[in-house]
Amino acid sequence: MNRKHKSDLIILFATLGLMALGLIVIYAIGPMRANVLNSTYGTDYDSNYFFWGQLRSVALALLAFFAAFKWIPYKYIKKVAKPFIIIALTLSALLWFLALVSGGQSSGIVKCELGECRWFDIGGINFQPAEVLKLALVIYLADFLTRKQQEGVIGKFKEFWLPLIIICGISLALVVVGQGDLGTGVALIAIVLGMLLISGVPASQYLIMLAIILVGAVGAVAFSGHRMERVDAWVTTLTGGESSDATYHVDNAMLAIGVGGFFGVGIGNSVQATGYLPESINDSVFAVMGETFGFVGLFLIIAVFAALLLRMVKVAEYTQDSEGRMLIVGIFSWTLAQVVVNIMAMTGLVPVTGITLPLLSYGGTSMIFIAFAIGLVLQLSCYTSREVSSKNEDISSRRGQRGAHYTSRRRSA
Repeated sequence: MNRKHKSDLIILFATLGLMALGLIVIYAIGPMRANVLNSTYGTDYDSNYFFWGQLRSVALALLAFFAAFKWIPYKYIKKVAKPFIIIALTLSALLWFLALVSGGQSSGIVKCELGECRWFDIGGINFQPAEVLKLALVIYLADFLTRKQQEGVIGKFKEFWLPLIIICGISLALVVVGQGDLGTGVALIAIVLGMLLISGVPASQYLIMLAIILVGAVGAVAFSGHRMERVDAWVTTLTGGESSDATYHVDNAMLAIGVGGFFGVGIGNSVQATGYLPESINDSVFAVMGETFGFVGLFLIIAVFAALLLRMVKVAEYTQDSEGRMLIVGIFSWTLAQVVVNIMAMTGLVPVTGITLPLLSYGGTSMIFIAFAIGLVLQLSCYTSREVSSKNEDISSRRGQRGAHYTSRRRSA
């Protein structure tokens, strides 16, 4: 690995800025969410319940972020690839088993909503194993693909495709079938496709695999009643059909963005967050932000995400460690998939899938694990290649003091 230099400040500040913005928004709309739940389900949430929950999540996410950035050397992360994926798969399998035993109802340490069991509930602390699986799959594939590159067996069925299909197939089955979570399934598929794209897999094999995944995705939707309802609602919205209960979510999401206009209605003045827009603090937070901050605010939020993602690409481009590059591409694909799918769902461009907006949506496990993943990218940004020669040593040193920079690798004479 190259000599250590300054980290990428854009990744650092973009991550911290998104977390801070999410906390502000949850502070503003949390009391509305509490009132809705109290009046609908007879609960007794304090008006600041969701703010304190988000504050705890942000604190833990910051701890995870700086642990990955400063305190856990990347060389140790590489060593835990296999045990980590085994632990993640075991947790997801255990959750599925307990859900089957409980008949899809919350019981013991399992929390279920609308018949889908996606959380462990231990002492009042909710924990979603699917988020663990995302990070575990990225780390495992980075190790697996790098080893197969070194062995020269990329593209061979027995040595490469068979173990890859087994691991990825089990992961998708546990999430999409076992937990009914197609949104996480989309993120897992994006991770696999993104990392395979730079692994050296022959283009013909990549296209065949892509076609198989598309067929599987269509099947997962076609044989699920509630997913087909979402597709029907999406088609109705696109074609300008009559609104119904099925189109209620996306109709109100688009209404919120439209009402926000150019500059928004201001913090604390959201109407949709008072109970009209489902999942206002989770999957629909982008729409609430559109109502609050307007088109200008949404443009800036998208710009911050774009800056974060583009810097990940830049770090990957100048990371000489092959496994590190794979890891960054996996994290990039994971983040990109969630940002794009969430925003497109809230603007009616794809069916509603139930996927969170990274670092902004309410929730602990999702924020903690993606923060840890971005922290790894930030750590690797300290070891990108740099051109250093006797002629420009002083210039390079001065540039390094301002932050990470990316230049061409030194060429041999």
